[in-house]
Amino acid sequence: MYLTVKETAEYLSLPEAYIEALILQRKIRAHHDGEQYLIYKDQFNTHLEQMERYKKMMDEYNSQPLPEDIDVKDED
Repeated sequence: MYLTVKETAEYLSLPEAYIEALILQRKIRAHHDGEQYLIYKDQFNTHLEQMERYKKMMDEYNSQPLPEDIDVKDED
């Protein structure tokens, strides 16, 4: 499925200008049909899956209790 720049911006929750900049920098693959850029939606699946895994990992890390404070004597 192909999306326009506006639809891609909504899908990724990013500004349209940023999406256009990524296209011009060739960081997002897109086809220009003469009027607008068309972006293949499935190219973002891997990125979104990695972001979900990272969020889950950070949630697990943040939910762990802090270790008890070690009473270290400062020797001068």
